[in-house]
Amino acid sequence: MTDVRIRPATHSDLDAVLAFWKTAAEGTSISDDRDGVERLVARDPEALILAEREGELVGTVIAGFDGWRCHLYRLAVHPGRRRQGIGSALLATAEERFVRLGGRRADAMVLVRNETAHHAWSAAGYGPEEHWRRWVKPLTD
Repeated sequence: MTDVRIRPATHSDLDAVLAFWKTAAEGTSISDDRDGVERLVARDPEALILAEREGELVGTVIAGFDGWRCHLYRLAVHPGRRRQGIGSALLATAEERFVRLGGRRADAMVLVRNETAHHAWSAAGYGPEEHWRRWVKPLTD
């Protein structure tokens, strides 16, 4: 894994990240646009974490901390690069960030239908909390 570089995203990475998510991420989000990721990086420059191998983007995770809770989103590894430790390296970096910021527990948004992700999250020590349900309300059209 020494050939994988983990680093925070910069504004110059954002178009590549959006294109990468179309290939590597499961599902879409209302924030999967240039404005959404620009706001994320402007508000918290270390939240969007990238994995690169030989200059190629091979993985991402968003490690958001609001001062109270640690939230993980968009853990995505290029389909041709999975099962090589990239996701584990991204999660380790995110978890180290959370601990450094004072976080005590991390949670992840994982699609119910994404069985592959369920196995990966479980292997990383995460488990579902079935007694919670996410409630959402769109704030824009």
